[in-house]
Amino acid sequence: MEKQRREELIAGALEARERAYAPYSHYAVGAALLTAEGEIYQGCNVENASYGVSCCAERTAFFKAVSEGRRQFQAIAVAGGMEGCAPVDYAYPCGICRQVMQELGGADFIVVVAKSREDFVEYRLEELLPFGFGGESIK
Repeated sequence: MEKQRREELIAGALEARERAYAPYSHYAVGAALLTAEGEIYQGCNVENASYGVSCCAERTAFFKAVSEGRRQFQAIAVAGGMEGCAPVDYAYPCGICRQVMQELGGADFIVVVAKSREDFVEYRLEELLPFGFGGESIK
């Protein structure tokens, strides 16, 4: 991924993180999703007192984009940490989010996990979800 696009995604994830609704865990996560058309959709985590109803930042971004008619995606950046302070650790996508990425992004989809604009790691989804189960598995 080109440097400028990666920087835009990381900045978008850090910005989206500020809008997280995390009154229970106080762990705020933001995501910025790049479509094949070059658009960026942001998402933040939204918690609920019934924890199973909560939604991660990554899925929020995907669902926003899909609801707007987007179906092809290139990359996502994710940043997370305790509210009120800069991230100190990488916030890797959970298994459910990785499965959504498998469904909508595919094995070559890029995942950038960031603490800041300068401190990040980049993976292909296949590295984070080896032997992923997707639509091609049931054809």
